[in-house]
Amino acid sequence: MIFYIVYVLSIVVLILHFTGFLLRRNMEWMVLVAAVALFAVNILDYLKII
Repeated sequence: MIFYIVYVLSIVVLILHFTGFLLRRNMEWMVLVAAVALFAVNILDYLKII
């Protein structure tokens, strides 16, 4: 379940990034956080931890 939540949140962050919403509010760091979260979830899923 957490796998799908992270993917949905990452898609939302990408949409906000490309519309300029994050830049206007000085929250571009959320793109990096989303990327790290996706990477971590993929690795944990590959290792069958989650």
